[in-house]
Amino acid sequence: MFQPGQFKSYEELHTALDHLLGGEDDVISHLANASSLLNYFLDDVNWVGFYTMKNGQLQLGPFQGLPACVTIPVGRGVCGTAVSEDKVMRIADVHAFPGHIACDANLKSEIVIPVHVNAQVFGVLDIDAPITDRFTAEDEKGLLEFTRILEKHLAAAQ
Repeated sequence: MFQPGQFKSYEELHTALDHLLGGEDDVISHLANASSLLNYFLDDVNWVGFYTMKNGQLQLGPFQGLPACVTIPVGRGVCGTAVSEDKVMRIADVHAFPGHIACDANLKSEIVIPVHVNAQVFGVLDIDAPITDRFTAEDEKGLLEFTRILEKHLAAAQ
């Protein structure tokens, strides 16, 4: 169905995500397919996945990559900070981020985007890279739109 390197732009990726999730109503399937699409679309990343809110903390959800931290308290690390501040965290060097949680020794940069359903933080999209300063303003813009499309489908699945 999809091939690595198939998408040449974020716009093509957005169209593919909307098509892939359309007509389906399972949250886990949405998150699994979204992480897979991003894993194949993005170069120089080593972890793409989701953490969802459960019992007041972030709980590991569908992902592509090495095993990861299972729970993250809100306010801790890049993911927990993204939730507590409800904002995108684009970190050029995770080792310079106070309180960074190292699940992978090869992690050097990270972008985390809060995911909302019904105006509430549902979780985060977390993408890690083995190189410093991997994520650009263009990536942030494209990933924000990707997340908005995902949010629309997650809300419909609830």
